[in-house]
Amino acid sequence: QVQLVESGGGLVQAGGSLRLTCAASGLTFSSYAMGWHRQAPGKERELVAGVSSGGSTYYADSVKGRFTISRDNAKNTLYLQMNSLKPEDAALYYCAILYGDPGRDVPAGYWGQGTQVTVSS
Repeated sequence: QVQLVESGGGLVQAGGSLRLTCAASGLTFSSYAMGWHRQAPGKERELVAGVSSGGSTYYADSVKGRFTISRDNAKNTLYLQMNSLKPEDAALYYCAILYGDPGRDVPAGYWGQGTQVTVSS
């Protein structure tokens, strides 16, 4: 069975940094595009960053230049480095398999349980 487990969330000051980790099991990790999504109360879930099996990346305009997605196929692990955090970045962050090239509306599945990011101003 596919399992995705997010970790690394927490409370940080605006302007601070956090690195999220997604540990994957039950799949040939290197064969799949992967992505990070977030959902804040009252807002729709959105893809903030994605990486293809070939290493090409996508970022939502709101995080471009501040967040970096990466993957370590040898460790079956996906990362999201989050720098210069803003209060509007506060959300529950999820990783998921992406069923296509990473982009704004690409279908996704096998959601993890999420990790909470809180940013204080």
